[in-house]
Amino acid sequence: MFQRISDRFSSEKALRSADRLPPGQSLTTRFPVLHYGPVPAFDAKKWDFRIYGEVEREARWTWAEFNQLPRTKLTLDLHCVTRWSKMDTAWEGVHLRTLIEQGVLALKPAAKFVVQHCEHGFTTNIPLALALADNFLLATHYDGKPLDAEHGYPLRGVTGAIAERSDLKDVYLWKGGKWLRALEFRAKDQLGFWEQAGYHNEADIWGEQRFS
Repeated sequence: MFQRISDRFSSEKALRSADRLPPGQSLTTRFPVLHYGPVPAFDAKKWDFRIYGEVEREARWTWAEFNQLPRTKLTLDLHCVTRWSKMDTAWEGVHLRTLIEQGVLALKPAAKFVVQHCEHGFTTNIPLALALADNFLLATHYDGKPLDAEHGYPLRGVTGAIAERSDLKDVYLWKGGKWLRALEFRAKDQLGFWEQAGYHNEADIWGEQRFS
């Protein structure tokens, strides 16, 4: 046990030296489960995913149709507002910018923000620039397997940091919503569930923007 603790501290020190571990964070090898409300049931015959708001045309996909969209794989460092960090996590899913580039999705010029609508009425909000950045994904798979139910199966938004990409905005993990059912593109920002409860709207990990 003491060896494991020593190894973790050594890893933390190395990651801080490499500017990969933000202030106030501790390294974990687990994947803690944190969310509001119960884990929802999934019925592939009834599930759908909707995109609406400041878009040229609304879109709605069944589960089978969503899985035919172009796929992207992504490696992220995850940083939770509760102060744990998990490094080099592997994800697979759909990237919004790819949908735009391939003509599947067209946004109106007024679109500046995105609200993620999830099961049980949960929401979280991000700027459009983050939604289209390399470090945000509509994820269906983690570590080569479909998401576990408690981590958002069948679909979640996931956002994290990409090593050596200082050009990206890095935010805490709650800015990716579990059990995602819709994206609403908006001209004006609208606070999500945790943002309304006092969490910081920007959620920058390097500035420790945990609470407003």
